[in-house]
Order: sequence, then structure tokens, then C-alpha cells
Amino acid sequence: MRDAYHEELDSIGDGLVEMARLVGSAIGRATTAILDADLKLAESVIEADQRVDELQHDLEARAIALLARQQPVATDLRIVVTSLRMSADLERSGDLAQHVAKLTRLRYPERAVPHDLHATILEMGQLAQRLMAKAAEVITTKDVDLALQLEQDDDAMDLLHRTLFQHLMDDRWKHGIETAVDVTLLGRYYERFADHAVSVAKRVVYLVTGEHADEIQSDLQAVPGVEGA
Repeated sequence: MRDAYHEELDSIGDGLVEMARLVGSAIGRATTAILDADLKLAESVIEADQRVDELQHDLEARAIALLARQQPVATDLRIVVTSLRMSADLERSGDLAQHVAKLTRLRYPERAVPHDLHATILEMGQLAQRLMAKAAEVITTKDVDLALQLEQDDDAMDLLHRTLFQHLMDDRWKHGIETAVDVTLLGRYYERFADHAVSVAKRVVYLVTGEHADEIQSDLQAVPGVEGA
């Protein structure tokens, strides 16, 4: 019985990794779709989000069943509850990738992103995909050090987000209000996607250590000689 119980716990972790990989792929494909005005690719991203939702619902059902049947305590309880929260982060990430794809569909056959912002949006999309790939690795390896790095990596996304706003606020902006709204939404989608990847990593830190990532980072910064202190 205990072997079956721990196999079920492991399968929940496997489901989280699959969700992370799916949404990471989705944001990459959605980025290509919006930059190329590729309607077929955008539709495939929109349709594929159903699989992420199904995984989230399945994982939630299995986690609740474990809570009811096994009444886990201590570390096992932390695994189940934290997994539920991670699945919600990942499901929301899939929705954000879908939003990018839906914007492609809304503006088709026109391109939602002006040519002079292609490089910035491409970089945001690639960074979002890398962050989620790292989050998937963190779920698999339970590597606390790697998990803590994600928040630093997210600083690059914040910088790109500010770069977009600098373009929007520039007096030389010539692409109109509708495009400005589109670009504002896109920037928000990518920023939030990255935030969810960081949130997943932070939840792994809590799962492994029982401490919140922010508390660990504060402790590290308080130690003389530690980077960032």
C-alpha cells in the first residue's frame, strides 16, 4: 500500500513536469505565431491548451483523492498541497500562451507587432520559454539552488517589459492606439508567464525545505561574503 501511495505521489510530480513542458512549448509557438501572423500555428496553440487543462484537472482530482484516502502529514502533505498550487500556476501559464495566440487570430492577416518591436517580443518569448524549461528541471531535480536562480533570471524579463513601455511612451511612436494596446497586453502576458515560472520554482523550494524562498534568500544575503550581501 505504501509503495502504491508513493508511486501516486511521484506520478503527480510527473504530471507537473509534463504541464511545464507543454506550456513552455506553447509560449514558444505562440511567439512565432504572433510575429509571423501564422494563423494555423496560433490555432494549434489555442487548441492544445485543452490538454493542459485536462492535466490540471486530473492532477487536482488525484491529489484530493490522496488527501482523502491517505490523510498525509508532514512532508507528504506539503508535497500534495504544494503540487496543487504549482498546477494552478502552470494552468495559468498555458492560458497566457493562449492569449498570445488569440491576439494573433484577432489581428490576422495583419501583424500585431510592429517590425521595430519584433526583436524585443522575440526575446521575451524565448526568455519565457527558457524560464519554464528551468522550472520543469527544478520540479524534476528538486534543486533548490537552481530554483533560487529563477528569480534573478526573471529580472531580464522585467527589463524587457520596461523596454516595451519606453517604446510606447516615445513621442516618435507612429503605430496608433490599437497597436499600443496590443503591445501593452503582450508585454503583460510575457511578464506574468515568467512570474508563474518563478512561482513554481519557489514552491519547489518550500516543498524541499519547508521554508519560503524569500526567507532563504534573505538569510543568504545576511551572511558576510555571500553574493548579494
